[in-house]
Amino acid sequence: MHHKTFAAAAAGLGLVALSACGSSGGEAANSTTVTVVSHDSWAASKSVVADFEKRSGYKVRILKDGDAGQAVNKAILTKDNPQGDVFFGVDNTLLSRALDNGLFQPYEAKDSGTVDPRYRVDQAKHRVTPVDTGDICVNYDKKYFADHKLAPPASFDDLLKPQYKNLLVTENAATSSPGLGFLLGTAAQYGEKGWQDYWKKLKDNGVKVVDGWEQAYNQEFSGSAGGRKAKGDRPLAVSYASSPPAEVIYADPRPKTAPTGVVDATCFRQVEYAGLLSNAGNTKGGKAFLDFLLSKEFQQDMPLNMFVYPVRAGAAVPADFTAYGPQAKDPRTMAPDRIAANRDQWVKTWSSLVVK
Repeated sequence: MHHKTFAAAAAGLGLVALSACGSSGGEAANSTTVTVVSHDSWAASKSVVADFEKRSGYKVRILKDGDAGQAVNKAILTKDNPQGDVFFGVDNTLLSRALDNGLFQPYEAKDSGTVDPRYRVDQAKHRVTPVDTGDICVNYDKKYFADHKLAPPASFDDLLKPQYKNLLVTENAATSSPGLGFLLGTAAQYGEKGWQDYWKKLKDNGVKVVDGWEQAYNQEFSGSAGGRKAKGDRPLAVSYASSPPAEVIYADPRPKTAPTGVVDATCFRQVEYAGLLSNAGNTKGGKAFLDFLLSKEFQQDMPLNMFVYPVRAGAAVPADFTAYGPQAKDPRTMAPDRIAANRDQWVKTWSSLVVK
């Protein structure tokens, strides 16, 4: 589940592969170690990573570097002397920034032909490998709306209505991947001029903006386990279509139904990529790791660890995951070239409208 760390719960179940750890230049150059730079939500079953290590002869080190937006920006700044060999977690909202700044070197991973064609990009150079997909959507707290005898919102437009004033929390589009995805979803819905008017109205209706997903979902949102513990008071939060199954799977005892729901009409399709870093110290090990990310073993391991869908055709998805977190039926999407042409200006305009 990108940028929405259920890692603490996963660790309790023995699901997180490795703890965050830095790497010195010497470690990065160590031919027996593959250092993977990622966002905070990286998680994989220990047994799956151990199997890769045994078969490949490489030891995997994971360097978690904050929210996806922060991690990408830092990787660009350090590209001449990278922290690792592979970067995992750049998504379609930030991909052009990474490519334009020369973050990755070309490599076509084994089994690339198994990837759903919708998610393939940069086919001429193969600088990135699609790994997973998910939907950024507004989530709602079922109990809050039942207690207040209020129907949850059903669309972007509904979020502007008086009955939902001061109920929504979202992430900063300048610093957070889901925050940026939500902004792009509104641009896809209302057009290049209409989205600005929409956000002016959303601000007037009391939307709260915080830096990242962790704060929005696990502190401010009243529907999540973390939010309830933190006494969060926002029953609407920008998160993922796959957030509800996490609230069921990690609960003890498990509820019969998810305590949270998804406003399907607000979803924006996210695709996440990995790539071999330019100037990587261990290019051979990095290539082997990229191959591993597309293996059926890893692809089938992802749903219950990072709460995302595989991109490999034929990869099985656990029943619990699909039952409580089905993909959006008609998510908003945006062509990569349109994102590249507009993202930075849109974020600047959004910041002046909503944050400043």
